[in-house]
Amino acid sequence: MNKKIWIAALLVTVMAVAAGCGSKPTAAPNQTQGAGTETNVTEVEGETITEPVTAEPEENTTPTESTEGSSEGTTTTTPPSETSTETPATSESNQKKTITVFYTDEEELELHKASAEISYASDDAKYKAAFESLQQSKDNKLVPLWSKEIELKSVQFKDGALTLDIHMPDTARLGAGGESYALDALKQTFFQFDEVKSLDLLVDGQQIESLMGHVDLEHPMTRSE
Repeated sequence: MNKKIWIAALLVTVMAVAAGCGSKPTAAPNQTQGAGTETNVTEVEGETITEPVTAEPEENTTPTESTEGSSEGTTTTTPPSETSTETPATSESNQKKTITVFYTDEEELELHKASAEISYASDDAKYKAAFESLQQSKDNKLVPLWSKEIELKSVQFKDGALTLDIHMPDTARLGAGGESYALDALKQTFFQFDEVKSLDLLVDGQQIESLMGHVDLEHPMTRSE
């Protein structure tokens, strides 16, 4: 009988101790997780359950700056140097000269001289300009003996000999007096250039006996001393 009583008392004591231990709070474990770790604490029927929760890392929304712009901004392109291909004008290209040109009057009674200014870049251009001056007059009283219908086809100058090749239509022909004056005007106009020693006049590349059929045409005509 006494043995049963002791056993019962022992059971009651064990149960009391067990009940006391079950109601004792459990200390939460130390948080050793990193800054991104969270802990959930849940209490179930007198017991405390600790559940670690890992927080998701925050996304870095700061855009990355491009370094391409800075490198492009500092790029400097040096244009290639330009070399001028223009040839400076020489004094010869701007030469001007005042010459004496010969005309006749309206009745073709005699020769009259007048001044004309020509511009030229070469000797050939000078002789061409002189011939063109014979074909035009600024004075209505001075009549050109060389019509504008006469074409100067070519000019050649070598060793003091000047050769003019012309084309002359029939409408540009004059009478005997006009033909003589025309040849005199031609010779006096071109022989004023010191370098010209002789003058040969061709018609369509040919040496002809008479320019207009009235006066003999010398080949070449020479300067009168």
